[in-house]
Amino acid sequence: MTAPCPEPLLLLENVVKTYPGHPPVHVLRGIDLKVRRGELVAVVGPSGSGKSTLLSLIGTLDHPSSGRILFEGHDLAHLSGSEIAALRAHRIGFVFQQFFLLPAQTAVENVAGGLLYTGEGPRRRRERAVEALQDVGLGQRLGHRPEQLSGGEKQRVAIARALVGRPALLLADEPTGALDSVSGSSIIDLLRDLNTKGTTVMVITHDRELAESFPRRVGIQDGQVAFDDVDDRWPATDSRAAGTRPRA
Repeated sequence: MTAPCPEPLLLLENVVKTYPGHPPVHVLRGIDLKVRRGELVAVVGPSGSGKSTLLSLIGTLDHPSSGRILFEGHDLAHLSGSEIAALRAHRIGFVFQQFFLLPAQTAVENVAGGLLYTGEGPRRRRERAVEALQDVGLGQRLGHRPEQLSGGEKQRVAIARALVGRPALLLADEPTGALDSVSGSSIIDLLRDLNTKGTTVMVITHDRELAESFPRRVGIQDGQVAFDDVDDRWPATDSRAAGTRPRA
C-alpha cells in the first residue's frame, strides 16, 4: 500500500493580486505553487515581476485579490486577525534587505524583541535570543549595537531575530542585496546550514547566479510562474521593458 503524500507546508492556488487604479495594476496573475517541508527554494525574477508581492502574501502581510493560500493546511482567508498575528509570531520568520534593527538596542535586545508576542517572560526571551545569536555565529557580539556591527553581522542579527521563534518557514527578501560579495556569500551559507537543520527557506532574489545554486528555483515573470525546475533557465526578457513595470 502506498503511503499518503505528506501535506505541503505551503500551497498557493490560482493566486491573483491586483491593485486598484486607472488602469488597475495586475501584479500576480494566477500563481500556483507548492512548497514541501524542508525545502530550500529560490524565487527569482527581475524587478517588478511580482516577487516581493508574492512574499508579502505568503507571509500574511497582505491578502490576495482572489485564489487561496494554505499554510500548514490552514486557509489564510479563514483565519481571524488574532490567528494571523499568531501565525506570524510563531510559524513564519522574515529577513529583509534592510535589517530593520532598532539602533538603541543591543543585538540580544533586538533578537529578544522577536519574542514579544509569544507570551514568554523577559528572562526566557533573553536566553533564547542568546541561543539564536550563538547559532548564527554572533555569540561574541551580544552587547553590540547596530552601529558597532558590520553589514554581514547586522544581517545575522536579523536572521537570528527571524529564527528565535523557531518558525516553520523562513522568508528572505533579497537578504544579500545590501552586502558585499563576501558577506553575502556567508549569509547564503548560513541559510543553507539552517535549511539542513530542518528550516524551510524561501529566498527572493533577482540574482540569477545565486538562484541557480539552489536545489529548486521558481521563476516569476510578469506576475506568473515562468518555470519551476532546477534545470530550467530564465527565459530571455527585455530588461528595458521590465524596468518600466511598477515595482512589486
